[in-house]
Amino acid sequence: MPLSLEKNVSLQALNSFGIAATAHYLLRIAHAEQLSQLKEDASLATMPRLLLGGGSNVILSDSVNALVVQIALLGKRIVSEDELHVYVCAGAGEKWHEFVLWTLQQGLGGLENLSLIPGTVGAAPIQNIGAYGVEMQDYFDHLTAFDFLTGDTVTLDKAACQFAYRDSIFKQAYKDRMAILSVTFALPKAWQARLNYGDVAQLLATRDITQPNPKDVSDAIVAIRQSKLPDPALIGNAGSFFKNPIVSAELRDRLVASYPSMVSYVQADGHYKLAAGWLIEQCGWKGKSLGNVGVYHKQALVLVNLGGATGSEVRQLAQQIQADVLAKFGVKLEVEPVFI
Repeated sequence: MPLSLEKNVSLQALNSFGIAATAHYLLRIAHAEQLSQLKEDASLATMPRLLLGGGSNVILSDSVNALVVQIALLGKRIVSEDELHVYVCAGAGEKWHEFVLWTLQQGLGGLENLSLIPGTVGAAPIQNIGAYGVEMQDYFDHLTAFDFLTGDTVTLDKAACQFAYRDSIFKQAYKDRMAILSVTFALPKAWQARLNYGDVAQLLATRDITQPNPKDVSDAIVAIRQSKLPDPALIGNAGSFFKNPIVSAELRDRLVASYPSMVSYVQADGHYKLAAGWLIEQCGWKGKSLGNVGVYHKQALVLVNLGGATGSEVRQLAQQIQADVLAKFGVKLEVEPVFI
């Protein structure tokens, strides 16, 4: 399929924060073979390149002086099974939540705790998305990707992807080098509900569900997320804007002594994860705004577009929040979305 280069294209509908950015050049990739054509095109291959999936984890500048490559590879299927798992594969351009619902329709559990997370399947490994006690890597098997450096299509297993908390090799050494084509997950035949977070178990209890199935858990998580988080189709946002910080036990103990209501979760290595939303709320930012960007009134972890927000305004508010949390708690917050 030939390449179709678009010029001066609005990206407002292609980023969940709803920033009115313009791409100097845009290529929509619907077939993997087009990436080889892109690499072989002398003029296009030398342009600065921005890989774009669902646009749910980027904060764009008003003008993107680069070749924006939108990955729109579709398709989902059951690949195989063994004694313990059923293996399912999805194209990188598939919407994540729709893929999760599809797995549930096939009677397969595992991804239900990740319901209603915005973005695409191809973006999920980059961020190692997670929610309600589950990370994508827990059920990841392998992915295929196009290597712009060599022109090869490669297969990467979990170890090669170097997953960490909201991180992977695709945000590090392979940033802008690899275009993810498809992702394969290993979903367990012996499924067990993962109800680590109390609000999920509580909602199931209010629904008189004592032995939930994967769909029950998904429905509960969708209801919880909808009650706390804004719909990007109605209010521009990039989901959770800051990572939950990991701190030493010593710092956590000092903070709890001063703030007994502070939420913390012990980690395998003895460190503690703190709730970034709680820290931000304690600094008085919940429901407040700066210019055309605000902190969502129901969840301080989410920044929202109040109308006409620019990338620089988002950055300014994020930096002010980071400064206030550092001054009050001695904790440095890291931004989840990538500023372009």
